[in-house]
Amino acid sequence: MVSLEMDDRKKIGLGLTGFGVFFTFLGIIFFFEKGLLAIGNILFISGVSLTIGLKSTMQFFMKKSNFKGTVSFGIGFFILVIGWPILGMILEGYGFILLFSGFWPTLAVFMQKIPILGWLLQQPHIRSMFDSHRGRRVPV
Repeated sequence: MVSLEMDDRKKIGLGLTGFGVFFTFLGIIFFFEKGLLAIGNILFISGVSLTIGLKSTMQFFMKKSNFKGTVSFGIGFFILVIGWPILGMILEGYGFILLFSGFWPTLAVFMQKIPILGWLLQQPHIRSMFDSHRGRRVPV
């Protein structure tokens, strides 16, 4: 069974992942500034590695079913670094969707446990919107 305990390594990993998303967002806002995008990618990957562990990260990215997403993400990062940030971000986005599409339900449960955000996500109108996308409605 997966432990939901938060030790210091996982806290730092989640922080690095958050900063990675933030720097990527800033890089997009500043017209695909490749330096910010590269820093965001490095922080994101290192944060994921710290959060789930290096061995689990390697197993996740090297899994045969994730090969297409890993290659797309890696080539996108390389293209971003050599100077074509828009094409690189398109490839990275495609790889990100392929790699992490199975984690959306887990992310939704995690977001519901965050104090203010969880309260907002539990509101009937927002909850019914998410449940309708899953094909089932929860009675209000």
